[in-house]
Amino acid sequence: MTAFILPHELLGDGPHKVIAVHGWFADRSAYAPVRADLDADAFQYALVDLRGYGEAKGAVGSYTTGEGAADLLDLADRLGWERFSLVGHSMGGSVAQRVVALAPRRVRRLVGVSPVPACGLPLPPEQWELFASAAHLADNRRAIIDLTTGGARPAAWLDRMVARSFACSDAKAFRAWLDSWAREDFHTRVAGCRVPALAVVGALDPALSAGLMRETWLTWFVRGELVELPGAGHYAADEAPLDLIRAVEDFLRADEGTAETADGQPPAEAAP
Repeated sequence: MTAFILPHELLGDGPHKVIAVHGWFADRSAYAPVRADLDADAFQYALVDLRGYGEAKGAVGSYTTGEGAADLLDLADRLGWERFSLVGHSMGGSVAQRVVALAPRRVRRLVGVSPVPACGLPLPPEQWELFASAAHLADNRRAIIDLTTGGARPAAWLDRMVARSFACSDAKAFRAWLDSWAREDFHTRVAGCRVPALAVVGALDPALSAGLMRETWLTWFVRGELVELPGAGHYAADEAPLDLIRAVEDFLRADEGTAETADGQPPAEAAP
């Protein structure tokens, strides 16, 4: 175990353990819109703050998906969770895939909510400048949120999301995380993975779309599934919280009462 412990809070006391990872624009408060309606009897959620965010705002680190995955595995060890599921939003979806790459036998089920694919997200030069400068420019953050929610959200909500993102993140870490989630390609380490894996996307998000998930997520994960929420963009927890909960928890509980091997594969059928 490392000396650093990811700040976290536990929600629920159910037998199915789940680590929930936030995205680039928020700390664990990203899950605030859904937490009251999660099934606390079936699941126990660990809501975490990655390095550079929330209570880990001042934490020193490399701010990479690989480091984040190692931190999550360390936290699981400290919690005594040998087997657990993962939910990751956007950048957090990339971190969650890194966990699967490192320790597939420990992951029961994987959910990516508008997840960045394990190949990264190549951006043309003008978009790269928009994203890179967002570390310090509120207008850039607002433009990104507006773009990825289809230009359909009210101005006050956009302003609130921008303010929250500045309040809960360190600018240096925010910028460093971009290099990792956008430019690192580790898809060969998850290709052929048999961990059940659901991608949930919003129809209003042109960046991390259902089409992109079909080309990436569903290609790599043998037991991959896809759900598209018609009324949501990139921030489904805010835009369609109840629809998101239903999609995620229905998937997580799909293996209840079904035996599994340690690597998430269904048991071989008995010989006749």
